[in-house]
Amino acid sequence: MTSTLGAPHIIVLGGGGHARVILDAIRAAGSEVHGFADRDANATLGDIPLLGDDDAVLAMDPNDVLLVNGLGSIRSTAARRALHERFATAGFRHAAVVHPASVIADDASIGAGAQIMAGAIVQTGARIGLNAIVNTRASVDHDSIVGDHAHVAPGAVICGGVDIGRGAHIGAGAVVVQGISIGANVLVMAGAVVVDDVESGTCVRGVPARERTV
Repeated sequence: MTSTLGAPHIIVLGGGGHARVILDAIRAAGSEVHGFADRDANATLGDIPLLGDDDAVLAMDPNDVLLVNGLGSIRSTAARRALHERFATAGFRHAAVVHPASVIADDASIGAGAQIMAGAIVQTGARIGLNAIVNTRASVDHDSIVGDHAHVAPGAVICGGVDIGRGAHIGAGAVVVQGISIGANVLVMAGAVVVDDVESGTCVRGVPARERTV
């Protein structure tokens, strides 16, 4: 499993709600945050100092810091992905954040910059891609794949052998039954029950889930 926090200076990118949850997870894991970056000069993140905007971080030596993506997603994961890729292209490293109140199988794989939040479960053989989120009390069962930049929102249930594509967003409380393939950049709305494969770039909702206009 990918190592998590431990660089000299941890910096959180963003100061919104997801960033506050991430800050709690980092501290629960026994690490501290050096500062955070946000485009809003009035942004606050608890007692963590604001270092400036993204450009202020980009001016730093990538070897001196370890970044944590504090940007969440509601429907589209595009902005979170773009933020990750901007800094990765500049040579910065992203830390995986694993809350100590989550349950992670020994043979699960957690990618760079991935975030596993409190109460989440990642079972044996599962693979969580880079910059992906398995949010509060979500579960990813055996041998499932959560693609790079994908987000499994709070309380969602991913059954065994599911393949979630790059950048997909699985809404809060959704259920994806075993063996389903979900394409890249799919939006599964909150509470949906997915019983059939979903093509890339589509939105599904309802019980059972069917394609709908966003």
